[in-house]
Amino acid sequence: MTQLLITITLALFHLVGPVPADLGVSQGALAPCPSPAHCARADWSVADPAAALAALAPVVAATPRTEVLTQDSDYLHATASSALFGFVDDLELYADTAHGVLQARSVSRLGDSDLGVNSQRLAALRAQLKG
Repeated sequence: MTQLLITITLALFHLVGPVPADLGVSQGALAPCPSPAHCARADWSVADPAAALAALAPVVAATPRTEVLTQDSDYLHATASSALFGFVDDLELYADTAHGVLQARSVSRLGDSDLGVNSQRLAALRAQLKG
């Protein structure tokens, strides 16, 4: 009974929010962050951006409460949900082979602050590239 009540309560608090209109690659780049309070953006210099993206794709897919929605050779879009309230963040990776960088962006759909979650997500992914 307790588990059912917890499941129902969490379902009630699943705060998805609208899909951001600025997702994807435009003019060779991911969108800038609308606000650093709920978004993180980075360009990581790598020898082979496509290989870096391919290496991170299974890491993203294996992350709890994360779902890869789009993946091809140079772009990945995933959503990640917070454990308690189900807030949804959008994660994007773009292999910018023209400039030798892997672009990364993580943005919250709702709220004015993400309490550093998006920056932490990008830092964890960056650490995987170095590992």
